[in-house]
Amino acid sequence: MFSLVRENIKIAFDSIKSQLLRTILTVLIIAIGIMALVGILSGLTALENTISSDFSSMGANTFNFQRYEFTAQRQSGRDRQKVNPIITYRNVKDFEDNYDFPFTKVAVSFTGTFAAEVKYENQKTDPEVSVIGANENFIENSGLEIENGRSMNFFDIENSSSVCVIGSDLQKALFPEENPLDKTISIRGSKFKVIGVLKEKGSTFGNNQDLRVIMPIQKARSIFTNPNINYTLSVKTDKKDMLEGAQDDAILTFRNIRGLNPIEENNFGIERSDDLLNRVAETTSYLYIAAWVISIVTIFGSTIALMNIMLVSVSERTREIGVRKALGAKQGTIRFQFFMETVIIGQLGGILGIILGIAIGWGISKGFDLEFSTPWLAMIWATSIAFIVAVVSGVYPATKASRLDPVESLRYE
Repeated sequence: MFSLVRENIKIAFDSIKSQLLRTILTVLIIAIGIMALVGILSGLTALENTISSDFSSMGANTFNFQRYEFTAQRQSGRDRQKVNPIITYRNVKDFEDNYDFPFTKVAVSFTGTFAAEVKYENQKTDPEVSVIGANENFIENSGLEIENGRSMNFFDIENSSSVCVIGSDLQKALFPEENPLDKTISIRGSKFKVIGVLKEKGSTFGNNQDLRVIMPIQKARSIFTNPNINYTLSVKTDKKDMLEGAQDDAILTFRNIRGLNPIEENNFGIERSDDLLNRVAETTSYLYIAAWVISIVTIFGSTIALMNIMLVSVSERTREIGVRKALGAKQGTIRFQFFMETVIIGQLGGILGIILGIAIGWGISKGFDLEFSTPWLAMIWATSIAFIVAVVSGVYPATKASRLDPVESLRYE
C-alpha cells in the first residue's frame, strides 16, 4: 500500500514538472490570495501590537484630562462642532490643590515645543527634540521608566530646579561615549543638569518617543511663554478597584473648577487607557473583516483556476489514464494520483503566499515603525485554506479521471 502511494506521489511530481509553466502560473494565482490574507493580517497585527503596547504602558488604572475626547464626533447638518476652552495652568493647579481622592497621584504636564535644539559643549541636535514641562508624577503616570540616574522629585518641582530627564536617543546624540549624569545641557539659552535617562520606548508612526527632555513645570513655563498653552492632567490610582470612584470624583472636581452647572455638558475630554484599547480593538476588527473578504474573493478565483487547470490536465492525459487502467490501475489509484497533484500545487501556492505575505507584513512594520511579530495564526489559516482550496479543486477532476472508460481512453488521440 505504501509503495503504491509513493509511486502515485512520484507520478504526480513528474506530471507537475512536465507542465512547469502552467504549474508556476497556477501556484502564483493561489499564492496571491494567500499573500493578501497573510500580508494584511500580519500588518494589522503589527499595528494592533504597537498601539496596544503604547496605551497599555499608561496602565489600566490611569485616566487623563484633555481638551477634547480622543475621537471627535462628526457633526452633520447645521450643527457646529463644539469648541472646548483650553485647559489652562490655573485649571490644573486648582485641580492639583483640590483633588484629594485617596491612593491617587496627579501628574500635570504640557509640551513646550516639538522642535527644540539641545546643546552640550560643542555638540548640538537637530531642532526636533520635544520639551515637556511636568511635575514629579508625570514619568510614573505615563508608564515611563528610568534606566540611569533618578526621576524628578517633589523638591525639584517646588524649587523649580534647573534639572532634567532626557530620552535615550538624546543621550546617544549628545553623549555617545560618556555618562550624561550631572552633565549640563542648554535649551534656548537655559542650562539644565541631567539627572536621569529614560528607558528606550521606540517610535510610533514616526513620532520618536526617545528624543525628548522632561523638566520641572515652572522652569518650562519660564522658557515657553505662549499664553495659549494647553495642559494635560493625568491621574493614577494605586488600587485598580478604586478607579471608577477616582474618575467620578475627578470629573466632579474639574467641572467645579470649570464653573459648569449640573445641566451643562463637559467642556473637556477624559480618556482611560483601557477605553483607548477597546476602540483600537473595535477598529481593527473591521479591518480584519475587510481583509478576510478581500482574501476570500481572491482565493475563490484561485479555486476556479486550479480546478480548470486540473480538468485540462485530465483531458490532455486521457490516453495515459487509459494505459494505466489497462495495466490494472483501479479507480481509487487514478483518483488519488490526480488528487495528489492538486494538493501539491495548492501547498506550493500556500507556502509561497505565506513567504510573500510575511515579507509584506514585515515591510509595512518597518515602514511605519510598528512592532512586527510572526503571524502564526495567519500562517495556520493560510495553510488550512490552501489545503481546502486543493481539496475542493481536486475532487471533481480526480473523480472524472477515475471514471474514464479505458477502451475509449486508449482510442483517444
